[in-house]
Amino acid sequence: MNSDAQMPPSGETIISPDTATSKKPGGSFFEVLAVFTRLGLTSFGGPIAHLGYFRDEIVTRRKWVSEQTYADLVALAQFLPGPASSEVGIALGISRAGLKGGLAAWLGFTLPSAAALILFAYGLNAFGGNGANLTESGWLHGLTVVAVAVVALALWGMARNFSNDRYRATLTILAAIITLLWPTGLAQIAIIVGAGLIGWRFMGAKTAASKPEEEPLHLAVPRSLAIVCLVAFFLLLVALPLARQVSGSQPVALFDSFYRSGALVFGGGHVVLPLLQAEVVPPGWVSNEQFIAGYGAAQAVPGPLFTFSAYLGAVSKPDPNGWLGGIIALVGIFLPAFLLVIGALPFWNELRKLAGFQAALGGVNAAVVGILLAALYQPAWTSAIRSPGDLALGLGAFGLLAAWKWPPWLVVVLSAAGGYMLSLFT
Repeated sequence: MNSDAQMPPSGETIISPDTATSKKPGGSFFEVLAVFTRLGLTSFGGPIAHLGYFRDEIVTRRKWVSEQTYADLVALAQFLPGPASSEVGIALGISRAGLKGGLAAWLGFTLPSAAALILFAYGLNAFGGNGANLTESGWLHGLTVVAVAVVALALWGMARNFSNDRYRATLTILAAIITLLWPTGLAQIAIIVGAGLIGWRFMGAKTAASKPEEEPLHLAVPRSLAIVCLVAFFLLLVALPLARQVSGSQPVALFDSFYRSGALVFGGGHVVLPLLQAEVVPPGWVSNEQFIAGYGAAQAVPGPLFTFSAYLGAVSKPDPNGWLGGIIALVGIFLPAFLLVIGALPFWNELRKLAGFQAALGGVNAAVVGILLAALYQPAWTSAIRSPGDLALGLGAFGLLAAWKWPPWLVVVLSAAGGYMLSLFT
């Protein structure tokens, strides 16, 4: 629907990104599915790298949303528990094609790696062996190197927009320092809240002066549905453990374990691994060797690390396991992200129209750049750049992305080949 269309029904929200937003009225389920399936097949490197791939594909190339709107959605994901990159993807899908677009974005980005990991579980059960050594393969190391280049390019673009004066640059640097010295989910929340307060108190006038004229993009998000989703999130968090105790059902226990893991972790990615291990190893559902093998396989596939849950559900010993157990675990761990994103979007977009909240978001966006900068070093840089050859490969990938504007999927393929070639000489 375009800007001349009729007003949205009562209870629905209008999202208003700035003038960089495309004027195309909207997309379809299959358009969003196609774009995010390609991202799901090529986005290696973990959640921080995923945000770089999203920015290049959705903001720079397709202009579905503006740089400002993208930064606001990333900031929202930092506030919410669960898989941050998947939450941003769901929100981008909703912004393009409504609620069905959010579902399409999740399906496209998640199913390739989930299917691969379920197949790996079947293979592991059938033939035995250990997949942990996958993390040492040369081609996979090349993929971790290109992730550094992708993150660096995304940070460079975001810093030019959101750390472009001495105040915001200072916030970015302080956020990076604190994140490096205090690498916990609690620290991340404290940084964002503190930066928001600083932005609200000291950067209001500057934010208002630099804010571009807005062009409305109509997006129906019923508030009633948002409230239902938020209530459902908290009800499930309380009701599932009770139902697990009362029923003694293994499917309920499996769903509960993965739902709580997805609902209670801040930072996503590797942060969820200790929670998952505590849920599946002590009760004997998955052996520690199987857990390590699956973790190795999860590093070898693109897409969100939370799809590791599909492997754990498929390889677990009690029924249901196999593909059914994988689906139960996968839906369980991602359901909180859906409920929270849909529940938060209408209220978030109402807040971001307020002058005081815009000033706070200016501080938050600068701090998010700092948090991502810290993540560029740990774990992206420290796990990828181990030798001069790695640095050379990373610089080459950065040059192809930044100067020559090569598509990321092609740079990913070349970097995997480069990593393999380097492994032959080391």
